[in-house]
Amino acid sequence: MQVQCSKCFRSIALSDIVEFSEGRLSHVNCARPRTLAMDERTLLFVYCANHVVAQCLACGLNFRIGELAADPLGGSRAYQCPRCRKALTENVRTHVYGCARLPSEVRLMAQAVRQAAQHLVKQSQQARDRADVLIREAEALLFERQRALREVMSKRTAS
Repeated sequence: MQVQCSKCFRSIALSDIVEFSEGRLSHVNCARPRTLAMDERTLLFVYCANHVVAQCLACGLNFRIGELAADPLGGSRAYQCPRCRKALTENVRTHVYGCARLPSEVRLMAQAVRQAAQHLVKQSQQARDRADVLIREAEALLFERQRALREVMSKRTAS
């Protein structure tokens, strides 16, 4: 079973942008779970506006952030190749976390935030899986005990 967003009830993927509030995980933006987070966009515009941030392998072209086409619906296609419309959002995200022009402290903190979010999603998934196993074991035990009770009761009524 997948961890579900507490707002839209869709599955949360490791690549989704999530928040943790009131003890529950949710998408930051349910309509666009894989678009760049505000912090990622800020880093792009502050540190990466004047150099290449994505390459379209299909076209063989490189793009700066201002040269990318934008999909108004966002999602994984929020940033696109202006020529072929191939989704480049993940390429842009990869650039943000590996850009040598970001101060190392900023880059390391951004990576730590992203890793913490992914770890939280993984831990939530593992906790849900463990809970599911425990529920199945409890159900099996209940079924077995109910069956045993019925057997004892049938023997009592037969005597």
